[in-house]
Amino acid sequence: MLTRRERIAELLERTEYPLTAEEICQLLDIEKRSIVYDDIDHISKSVKREAKELLVRPASCGRCQFIFKVRKSAKAPGKCPKCKSQWILAPAFIIRPRK
Repeated sequence: MLTRRERIAELLERTEYPLTAEEICQLLDIEKRSIVYDDIDHISKSVKREAKELLVRPASCGRCQFIFKVRKSAKAPGKCPKCKSQWILAPAFIIRPRK
């Protein structure tokens, strides 16, 4: 039986398109996004040893389209620094072999 982190990593390796934490929660029946974000932070370090990389589609503002730089934490930001909107499109994640 796989651990939760192993299930998330396997899902991110098999998917054809990047997944948000919300989508991962729905697909794997996980209750809280915060758990997924913590696991993704850990997975990003683990996959480096396996010649893979965690690719991130950065969060963006739904109002002004400001794109957030890739952050140290996987968590989505709270509000846009440019327009102060809280309409944030969550980051999405996928694992691919390192080139």
